[in-house]
Amino acid sequence: MASEKLPEHAVILAGGRGTRFWPRSRTRNPKQLLNIIGADSMLQQTVARLRRLIPAQRVWTVTNSEQSGSVRKHLPAAARNNILAEPVGRNTAAAIALGAIHIRHAVGGDAVMTVLPADLYIANPQKYLKIARMALNVARERGRMVVLGIPPTRPETGFGYIQCTPEAISNSPFPLFLVRAFKEKPELRAAKKFIATGDYQWNAGMFFWRVSTFLDALKKYLPKTSAALETLASAIGTKSYLGKLRSVYPRLENIAVDYAILEAATRERGARRVFAIPADIGWSDIGSWTAVHEQSSKSATHNVLAGAGHMLDAEGNFIWSPSKFVAAIGVRDLVVVETPDALLICPRHRSQDVGKIVKWLEENQRKDLL
Repeated sequence: MASEKLPEHAVILAGGRGTRFWPRSRTRNPKQLLNIIGADSMLQQTVARLRRLIPAQRVWTVTNSEQSGSVRKHLPAAARNNILAEPVGRNTAAAIALGAIHIRHAVGGDAVMTVLPADLYIANPQKYLKIARMALNVARERGRMVVLGIPPTRPETGFGYIQCTPEAISNSPFPLFLVRAFKEKPELRAAKKFIATGDYQWNAGMFFWRVSTFLDALKKYLPKTSAALETLASAIGTKSYLGKLRSVYPRLENIAVDYAILEAATRERGARRVFAIPADIGWSDIGSWTAVHEQSSKSATHNVLAGAGHMLDAEGNFIWSPSKFVAAIGVRDLVVVETPDALLICPRHRSQDVGKIVKWLEENQRKDLL
């Protein structure tokens, strides 16, 4: 029943590399562990945002073995025993499932869980908490899955989309829509059509469901992954767990939860299982240095300078140089990021290409810079 009392847990996905934030973001100290916007790291901000909704001892962080030590330093003491380190990356369906079987073991039964990335920026955390509270309540009903949709502001080709029914099925306290389909990152022409209909939201990767709902769906849509994880679940809390994790995890299917579970659920005939709540909460995925500039730029000249320096006849620049004085003269729309061993310089509109530099470093065996 929807009113059934169940504990609430959170699973934070914190295993990405953040290659577009090189040279600050490195393999062992990636984007989510950096103070990209504000004094605290993205992960610290994510946990703090949840504090009024879910206590730290019920927050689970899924990362990888290379980053788990660093992740631990960014979590409150109550959440440090709930770090789950993947031996290899297997995308979001496997990572969420790993969190789900551990929550089931910890509570000895069912729970309601929210899933969210570690590296999101939310300008209106109070509204986010109200919407998340509603989403958790909707998800209490067995079989229901809820996703937060971000009202699109442009025909963005870098995000997935959620197609909703034209009319809300409920408006209390926020509109709730039935999801018709999930769409992969579109071409520009398709993105423009999505925006024109008014029925589409950006998919921000924030989900809500019962642990049992998710694991039942996993068994239905990814039966091999489900069976493998159930063998791992039997070893949780035993000396054989780590060995079994290393053996089982590489065999899991490498697929995103959106496509493996949610999209499959919406395709079922007569299905009314997946719901969306539009969340106008000042969201940004902070996917590039340009996005950081957009969130940080407050001056009349739209310059952002992290560190000491002076800009003369300069406009629209983002400069991160905490250890050196920077004098910028007559430059426009640049990204400059300085670390002790590397310097990035690029036009702001090319900041999405920073990941290509990381790929080049990998190909040329520059492990010292990765």
